[in-house]
Amino acid sequence: MRSIELTFEDAIDARIRADWAMLAGAGVPSLAGHTGQSNRPHVTLAAGPDLKLSDRVQDIPRMLPVRTEFSGVLVFPGGPGKYVLARSVVLTRQLLELHRFVHAEAAGATHLTLPDAWTPHVTLARRVPHHLLGTAVELLDLGLAGECTGARVWDSRTRTVTPLEST
Repeated sequence: MRSIELTFEDAIDARIRADWAMLAGAGVPSLAGHTGQSNRPHVTLAAGPDLKLSDRVQDIPRMLPVRTEFSGVLVFPGGPGKYVLARSVVLTRQLLELHRFVHAEAAGATHLTLPDAWTPHVTLARRVPHHLLGTAVELLDLGLAGECTGARVWDSRTRTVTPLEST
């Protein structure tokens, strides 16, 4: 699986990591337990096992920063009796334009990351049992806004992260 992702300014990154730690402290299986270098709060713009990116994706850093606001919590299915908990990201014109640019320069993205199907979010916890969802949501301070300031490509086959940097 390959993906192209936006990362956050330091203050927002730290707040989301604090969410991960707080959820873990309450017994919710959050991303705090994933300590690999690649584990960083992010918004996925495109993903797919055969994602191919044109050289123009190197232009993404010139389109940053992107103002980012969070609007609440999303819950996705995560397997039998388990759920994924995420912060919902408000779809602004600037974010939508960046997302459409990425998909014009990417082939092979999964349908859920395509324009008109994409739900922008930041994952907080995976494999959350249904009986812990209420606890998890009550712990979160949902007022959060900041900027996406970086972009990267993640390749799960090689387990590498490649930052996209302005040239």
